[in-house]
Amino acid sequence: MFTLIELPYAPEALEPVISAKTLGFHHGKHLQGYVNNLNAALPGSPFEGLPLEEIVQKASGGVFNNAGQILNHNLYFTQFKGIPDQVGDDSKGAAPKGALAAQIAKQFGSFEAFQTEFVAKGAGLFGSGWVWLQADAAGELSIAQYAGADNPVAHGFKPLLTFDVWEHAYYLDYQNRRPDHLKALWQIVDWSVVEGRYGE
Repeated sequence: MFTLIELPYAPEALEPVISAKTLGFHHGKHLQGYVNNLNAALPGSPFEGLPLEEIVQKASGGVFNNAGQILNHNLYFTQFKGIPDQVGDDSKGAAPKGALAAQIAKQFGSFEAFQTEFVAKGAGLFGSGWVWLQADAAGELSIAQYAGADNPVAHGFKPLLTFDVWEHAYYLDYQNRRPDHLKALWQIVDWSVVEGRYGE
């Protein structure tokens, strides 16, 4: 049985980028719902007892949707940290270091160019879904749009960074201003987590 992931920060730690109210609904209601639905669907199915990533790779329909959303949200919520620990003198947030930073610069020209493309793809995804920074087996990066619960794991890629563009992720704080929400998220990205995913 799967359980709701614990947040690695206090509910108010991401304010004002993500409010405690939004976090409460997003984590405590939406993600809990996916966990409950998947747990109800697994007994007696071919996926009972499998790890989450394997379910995502093998399942379809409702089982895939709920497993995918759990995986997506687990990666999403654990990639953030509070603003006081993250923001530098320019108040624009941090940037990646090491091998990931070098690969971003190599493929996108600069970190700023990468950010611009990432936000544009997130803002341009029609309907609900996710925008991802993903890596292939050789370490090559790409920015991908996935609708619904879909994600890089289902397509053989390593998930590194994701911004949730389902409306429940931002509507209480930003209403229909999805691009503003996406731009604000850079302030709370914990790049040490993302770098660790790239190096795994």
